[in-house]
Amino acid sequence: MERGDAATRVVVLGSTGSIGRSALDVIAAGGAPGLRAHGLSAHSSWERLAEQARSASPRFVALTDDGPIAEVRSALRGTGVEVLSGRDGVLRMVTDEATDRVLDAIVGAAGLEGAWAALEAGKTVALANKETLVVAGPLVMDLARRRGSTLLPVDSEHSAIFQALKSGGTREVKRVVLTSSGGPFRGKTRAQLRDVTPEMALKHPTWSMGPKITIDSATLMNKALEVIEARWLFDLDPDRIEVVIHPESTIHSMVEFVDGSVIAQLSPPDMRLPIQYALTYPDRHPCPGPRLDLTRPSALHFEPPDRETFPALDLAYEVMRRGGTAGAALNAANEVAVGRFLAGEIGFLDIPRACRAALDHHEYDPRPTLDLLWKVDARARLEAQRWTP
Repeated sequence: MERGDAATRVVVLGSTGSIGRSALDVIAAGGAPGLRAHGLSAHSSWERLAEQARSASPRFVALTDDGPIAEVRSALRGTGVEVLSGRDGVLRMVTDEATDRVLDAIVGAAGLEGAWAALEAGKTVALANKETLVVAGPLVMDLARRRGSTLLPVDSEHSAIFQALKSGGTREVKRVVLTSSGGPFRGKTRAQLRDVTPEMALKHPTWSMGPKITIDSATLMNKALEVIEARWLFDLDPDRIEVVIHPESTIHSMVEFVDGSVIAQLSPPDMRLPIQYALTYPDRHPCPGPRLDLTRPSALHFEPPDRETFPALDLAYEVMRRGGTAGAALNAANEVAVGRFLAGEIGFLDIPRACRAALDHHEYDPRPTLDLLWKVDARARLEAQRWTP
């Protein structure tokens, strides 16, 4: 969208999830004038999708699980909202001529297809799906360059880096530092984590998120995936990306420049701010989220991550250095391992072990095509499903 445009029509992929709901809060709040919900998608939460459509009045909705499609059509009869189904419905929304920006908030590798189609159509993509770049970072960034598309970060850490980089060029960056709350098990030893239950792991200390990303935050796999995303999004060598534990979640990330200056972005832990910035960039507008109150006594703490207890970060740096198919294998195995942990099939400490096995056993290719990445994804899922402690 150019400055001064009357409206920005937004397609929200994964509108019923945490990020999608926050995006609709931003649009409904009206602080950023001109934002309009043009399309909404969900996988199976059809009742919430129908409720969102009645409230936001988009042009389209799409349900990727065809099972309850008749119920959605019945619920939205007479509203003027066109109901689409399956992957074709999602692709139609993101490539629609009237679509301006696509917010990709689908969880997991499934979010890659919508982002790819949107970039190929020349759209601006607000990326909340880190797996898109973990699985296919070089291919996605190359596609964006070739099609003249724009990719904007939504994750709070990458939004913070993106904003801090306005203070200097990439060549002037000494390092970027991604912050992590440390999750619910910060300070725990491996021995203390042997009997962790899903209920314990789902209690995040600062963020309210969906179950998959919450478990990833507990294992630090979420930070591992974010490190890989940052490598491709900002074209940084792995040795210029670091992680620090910051339990207050007030500083969302930092950039240190070669002269020693460190630029940090601070705000309360609320996703509406980075979502709105990605939907309105390059402009800023009043946001419905809370404000940082510096008049209240407070302190900011930092510590290094415990990479022995939480080995996911070491997997991330290996993946960044190897490139190729490694990211696809790691991500696929993690998605399956998290699902198995939530189902009570494997233990908490088994999640990175299953990922290690899939990474070791996959057929590595340094320059894969998109089709090959999908094959690696499928094989790694099978490997992780078969893996036994």
